Amino acid sequence: MKILILNGPNLNLIAQRDKSNYGGKDFNIILEELKKEFQDVIFSYFQSNSEGELIDKIHEASKIYDGLIINPGGYAHTSVAIKDALEICKIPKIEVHLSNLAQREDFRQNLLTASSCDGYISGLKDLGYYLAVIAVKRLNSERSYT
Repeated sequence: MKILILNGPNLNLIAQRDKSNYGGKDFNIILEELKKEFQDVIFSYFQSNSEGELIDKIHEASKIYDGLIINPGGYAHTSVAIKDALEICKIPKIEVHLSNLAQREDFRQNLLTASSCDGYISGLKDLGYYLAVIAVKRLNSERSYT
């Protein structure tokens, strides 16, 4: 199984952000932990602060991967273009947010992109990525995404 993990803006700096919201781990550490835990999964990882680059990766995903885990960062609240790209992508998709959005500012309550995914996980810091892998694997085995 091949899973693409996409992280949006500012997630290249998560270890420098508010630890109470984002945890204290650099994403490279999170990715290594995922690889150790899920040895049957081939992970690809891409992070960009650019909306267009994320959209290009989403467009490619259905041709290459069995599942997609996306943390669109702030684009979750603003990007109709990423939402539309996710709708086109026909593989299992889980959106992850490190922080608990329900406890954050009002503008973070509107998730445009999550409605184009199979589900979303919020507030569990790096554990969210682990749970997203389990969800993608289960969705992939239960459904036909062709």
